[in-house]
Amino acid sequence: MLITGGTGSFGKRFVSRLVELHEPAEVVVVSRDELKQFEMREQYPTDKTPIRYFLGDIRDKERLFRICHGVDYIVHAAALKQVPTAEFNPSEVIKTNIIGSENVIEAALENDVKKVIALSTDKACSPINLYGATKLASDKLFAAANHWQGSHETKFGVVRYGNVVGSRGSVIPFFQEKKKEGVLPITDKRMTRFWITLDQGVEFVMSSMKRMHGGELFIPKIPSMNIMDLAEAIAPGLPTKIVGIRPGEKLHEVMISTDDAINTLEYKNYYVIQPAQPWWDNLEFVDITGGLKVGEQFSYSSESNNMWLSVQDLQDILAGD
Repeated sequence: MLITGGTGSFGKRFVSRLVELHEPAEVVVVSRDELKQFEMREQYPTDKTPIRYFLGDIRDKERLFRICHGVDYIVHAAALKQVPTAEFNPSEVIKTNIIGSENVIEAALENDVKKVIALSTDKACSPINLYGATKLASDKLFAAANHWQGSHETKFGVVRYGNVVGSRGSVIPFFQEKKKEGVLPITDKRMTRFWITLDQGVEFVMSSMKRMHGGELFIPKIPSMNIMDLAEAIAPGLPTKIVGIRPGEKLHEVMISTDDAINTLEYKNYYVIQPAQPWWDNLEFVDITGGLKVGEQFSYSSESNNMWLSVQDLQDILAGD
């Protein structure tokens, strides 16, 4: 099992759960941060765990080809993710999130990897910022790779979910730091977001890799939260200051648009968006998996979600994170 961006918030938790629960023969961690690799190696030394560490950038195709030799499964988590940063550094984000993803696909094909699953984001649905647009392009690349792979049999899939509790760059550590200043900056009181914990994200990626046929985009059913409830959970009674929405930011997030509804199937705990391609057999997939088609006007939005986190729910999550 290889994971790109393996020293990030998701990557570290994924590797931890993988080693603890599944006893893999070998885990390959790829990232470009030597300090984080050193710190991770201190926690999971190579002489005591089946983990190998490689410095590398997904922009470097030749390096990826070598690292992927002998790998059976890939979780692609590497990306440039900061929305404001992406708006002002577009070419850099394109190189990593689009060209880098294409490199991962080609490396997987050339090394006959069995399955590849890529991490996406709610911002890839009807994107209004560059980060979301690059992740949408990446999603399309991974879906299409199932068709143009030629004689190779690698299966490619995508997982899309919302904001991860406590991940690097998320609003929680930002609020916790601003709490010390006695006021919390709020972009807009109406703002809502989908919310998922790291462990939930890891488990969903693992389960999606097991069930994937190749071409699907998996979306978990997860709760929403309001930004004011989160502020109250982190700093009860603390004054807030409205600062306005940042460049490229949405008021609400959508993970399935009405345009996607025609290709969307519902299951007990998740949805699947099927690829809108002639090579995909919708009827056969429904027959095998038992999914139910959603309505034509269906959308999955953080604003209209039927699951919500209360202030107490958020406090419980933060206490356990």
